[in-house]
Amino acid sequence: MIPAVSKPASKRRIAVLGSTGSVGTQALSILAEHPDRFEVCLLAAHTSAQGLAEGAAAHRPMAACLTGRQDPPELPPETKWFHGDAGLLAALEACEPDTVLNGITGAAGLAASEWTLRQGLTLALANKESLVVAGDYLMKLAKQTGATILPVDSEHCAIFQCLDGEHPRAIRRVWLTGSGGPFRNRPLDTFDSITKAEALRHPTWDMGPRITIGSATMMNKAFEVLEAHWLFSIPPEQITVVLHPQSIVHSMVEFVDGSMLAQCGVPDMRVPILFCLGYPDRLPFNFQPFDPLKWRSLEFVPFEPQRYPAVQLAYDAMRLGGDAGAALNAADEVATAAFLAGEISFPEITKTSERVMRERPVAPIHSLADAIAADKDGRARATAIHSSTKTSPVDDRQRH
Repeated sequence: MIPAVSKPASKRRIAVLGSTGSVGTQALSILAEHPDRFEVCLLAAHTSAQGLAEGAAAHRPMAACLTGRQDPPELPPETKWFHGDAGLLAALEACEPDTVLNGITGAAGLAASEWTLRQGLTLALANKESLVVAGDYLMKLAKQTGATILPVDSEHCAIFQCLDGEHPRAIRRVWLTGSGGPFRNRPLDTFDSITKAEALRHPTWDMGPRITIGSATMMNKAFEVLEAHWLFSIPPEQITVVLHPQSIVHSMVEFVDGSMLAQCGVPDMRVPILFCLGYPDRLPFNFQPFDPLKWRSLEFVPFEPQRYPAVQLAYDAMRLGGDAGAALNAADEVATAAFLAGEISFPEITKTSERVMRERPVAPIHSLADAIAADKDGRARATAIHSSTKTSPVDDRQRH
């Protein structure tokens, strides 16, 4: 007999950061389905005033914040207004959440992750850049305060579930799956002509632009290698990337006795979001269930290093240590933005990131200020590089 899901003594207070983005909007739809369990206490976004206003009208949070705008949108009378980066931390202090869902894109999410862990709260982490930039520092902080990190990324949520109750010595290898993005079969000699529209056309996942481009370069997978290393204390040599075009097996863990555990499901981000919000309970979800007969043929293909050179940069960052991950993320953010603006070619995204990591000295990260300094330096170096290598914009009229 399957036990019933327990009812909470009181509602869990949820702060949703990046509430107008892909993860944030899906999280809000889930929270709306469980009003007896959750209370949205804070909504935060960068500049999307309309999206924030709509979310606030639907969920009536105690606080709302835009980090990139000072003027408030129309908000319910009970919702207090905050703005700016400092305002976000003040809003978190004011609303006293139990769980912070960090769906902010890029290094901008680091301060909120650090605040959450410093308070000893539960961090539902969709902002993988936090651990890429300052994984060692943040994991030590979480251990000191007793904070809990629940990974929202589908791959790390899968690993988290596969490792439940397992001893670290039992792990032989973690297999991180990736779809291979839209260019898995594209001839390598045509990569210079890849357009923005082509790179944003992901075959299986619906995500924001930065993550979608990262999936095309597989820099996103490089970040996931780093995230797995820090989250689960797994050495680099025990993390392997494998292509899985169907995106049904979200990741696998191989154990020393030869056993393999895999977490499977439809490629729908609402599944790991719901898992993290409801943890340790599994909550009911009205969605199209997984049909194994529909997916009776699943492929696993070795990834080509020459096609996806970004993946190796994760292992380089782990070897270098210190703030190498911060520099890698900063360079990728700048280079991705330059590609989306039509200023550099698709291969230059990874080339810029590799060059920044190779050329700058590595320093330790002992504080948030150290991470911010490394991020600033990485951005400056990447900007200088792409400014000297700007190309004519490539658009769909210039396709090969």
